[in-house]
Amino acid sequence: MNSSNFNAVVELARNAGEAIMNIYQQDFSASTQTKADDSPLTAADLAAHQCIVDGLSELTPQRPILSEESAAIDWRERQQWSSYWLVDPLDGTKEFIKKNGEFTVNIALIENGEPVWGVVHAPALHCTYEGGPAVHGSRKWLQGEAQGISVAQLPKGRSGWRLVGSRSHQSDAFQSFVAAFDEPEIQSLGSSLKICLVAEGAAHLYPRLGPTSEWDTAAAHAVLRGAHGEMVDAVTGYPLRYNQGESLLNPYFIAAPAEYSLG
Repeated sequence: MNSSNFNAVVELARNAGEAIMNIYQQDFSASTQTKADDSPLTAADLAAHQCIVDGLSELTPQRPILSEESAAIDWRERQQWSSYWLVDPLDGTKEFIKKNGEFTVNIALIENGEPVWGVVHAPALHCTYEGGPAVHGSRKWLQGEAQGISVAQLPKGRSGWRLVGSRSHQSDAFQSFVAAFDEPEIQSLGSSLKICLVAEGAAHLYPRLGPTSEWDTAAAHAVLRGAHGEMVDAVTGYPLRYNQGESLLNPYFIAAPAEYSLG
């Protein structure tokens, strides 16, 4: 993949975002809480999915695509993949329903189990993150202006920490984790934007001590890695890897600058 191809994938994410916004701006009930066959959320998911899959299939026809909306691919097939696209066409179900804008389009390139490049596009916020080890850095576009991003330096003691947590999924384990710090600043946010906040240095840590799927995290994980950060298993401390088995669920993890140690 060269830079022009990555730029084309960024445009795909933005086009998918436009398809989502066409539905998001319609009048629908904010009380809808599940994906039903005719729900606006499902329509937005599928519109974005089709836009991305069509574009990636044309751009890299030999590279497999795993999307949340087409995830029923047998492990016996997936385990043959050394390189593939991992897609979440619309991350942030509850944020979409609440119409708070905190939902994203996520596209990641996975090579040998590692996220090497990704794009996270938040269409309602006019914000895009892109980057990873494959391009030796990460960037953020806000209102069309681009700048390089990097993780923040970690505080030395227990005070001065900035944490980010889920707006909709804070767990008892998260509260226990937070208790180890001295009055940390905690920002709540939806979707993969939480990982991007760590990548741009607006937060020091994002502990996700609850369930996620691989498509929820891969694109932002790549952006974080390009900004000198990492996502590590909250128990073992090892970096998260992708497509390593039949299950597509992540372990509980912590997104942090690469210098962060669980010890």
